[in-house]
Amino acid sequence: MSEFIEKTDYDATLHSEILDALTRDDDEVIETCEDAAIMEMRSYLGARYDCNKIFARRGTERNALILMYAKDIAVYHIFCVHNPYKMSKLRKDRYDRAVEWLKAVAKSEIMIDGADALAEETTTSHSPFEIISNPLTPTHY
Repeated sequence: MSEFIEKTDYDATLHSEILDALTRDDDEVIETCEDAAIMEMRSYLGARYDCNKIFARRGTERNALILMYAKDIAVYHIFCVHNPYKMSKLRKDRYDRAVEWLKAVAKSEIMIDGADALAEETTTSHSPFEIISNPLTPTHY
């Protein structure tokens, strides 16, 4: 169970009445969708950032940008549980924007200011670049 996203965090994204109606007042649905959102984010962020530290933060210690995208992904999953065919375009667009951002972070196109980066030894093993050369071949005349 993830405690990175608190139920009160959704107030800036979704009215509590709508959230309760979508989940039928079942907090387990919210927790399941939050866990799925965080696992999805970990798969993109894990190569460059220390996800254990990022998602262990609580309250005002959390990175606002990561929290915003985590909520967008979680709300998208909550809407998918309810009725994916009648999803609002805004929810789909916010989810797509979050995934695009995560892909850009994974490709090292975007840096997350204030996020806990992995040690340099660890990130080099995940680097998309590898410099090698052909094996030395003897020259005979």
